[in-house]
Amino acid sequence: MKVLIGITSKNRASILPKAINSALEQDYVNKVVAVYDDASTDGTAQLESEFPDVKWIISGTAKGLMFARNLFLDISDADFFCSLDDDAWFLSKDTLSIAIDYMKKNPNTAAIAFDILSPDDVSKEKKHAIEAVETNQYIGCGHLLRIPVIKQIGRYLESPGFYGGEEKDLCIRLINAGYSITKLKGLYVWHDKTTIARNLIKQHQSGVCNDLVFTYRRTPTVLLLPSFFVKMYKHLNFSITNGLLLACLKGFADFFAALFKLKMKHQPVSISSFKRYLKFNK
Repeated sequence: MKVLIGITSKNRASILPKAINSALEQDYVNKVVAVYDDASTDGTAQLESEFPDVKWIISGTAKGLMFARNLFLDISDADFFCSLDDDAWFLSKDTLSIAIDYMKKNPNTAAIAFDILSPDDVSKEKKHAIEAVETNQYIGCGHLLRIPVIKQIGRYLESPGFYGGEEKDLCIRLINAGYSITKLKGLYVWHDKTTIARNLIKQHQSGVCNDLVFTYRRTPTVLLLPSFFVKMYKHLNFSITNGLLLACLKGFADFFAALFKLKMKHQPVSISSFKRYLKFNK
C-alpha cells in the first residue's frame, strides 16, 4: 500500500530541507514525497533541484494550506496521506512503517495522530513503548489519513480564516461516519514552531473565527446556542489573560461577517457523535 507524504510550505526555505529529508529517510518503501510551494518569495522553488526525488508543485498564487492538502488528496493514487508541516520532522525512520502497519490491522481507524513534541513542551517525557489510544483529533503538523475514507466524507472544508479548526472539523465528521481516530503515543514528530513567516496575532484571530465556524457547522441544533456562548466565553477569557483581546474580537467579527454572508452551512452531526467527540475533551 502506498503513502503520500505531503509538505505545504511558504517562505521557509531555510527550514524546509529538514522536513523533506526526514520524509525521504522514512524506511517505508512504497512512498512518494511531495512539496507544495504556496507562492513563496524567498527562493523556496530553487530547492527543487536539490531534491530530485521529490514531486514539486509550485504555485504562482497563494492558495492556502487547505487547498494544498485537498490537492494532495486529489492527485494521489496512494492509500494513505501523511501531512507534515514544513517546520516538523519525524524523530525515527520507522514512524510511518509503524503507523501504516497499525492502520492495516485496524481498518476502522481513519486517522493517526502522531505524538507531537515541540519547544514549548520540553517537559514531556519520551516514551519507549508505543501506546494506541482513541482520541477525537490530531495535530495538523503531523498526521496520517486513510485517503478513500477522507474523500468519502468530503475532504477538508474551507473556512473564513486561513488557519485553525480544519482538523477538528474533519475528525468530528469521521466520528459521525462511524470511524475512529487513534493517537500513537510514543511515535514522535517534532514540531519546531518556527517564527519564520508566522504572525501569531493573525493566527489567533483566524483560529478564533474558525473555531466558531466549527461550532456553528457541527453542533446539534438543540445544543447550538449554549455551546456557542461557552465557546465565546472561553475565547474571551483566554485572550484577555494572554493579551490577545483585540485579535479575539476581530475573530468574532470575521465569523459574524461570514455568517451574515451565508458563507457556511449548519450541518450538525448526531447527538451521539457529538457526545463521543466531547468525551475526549474532559
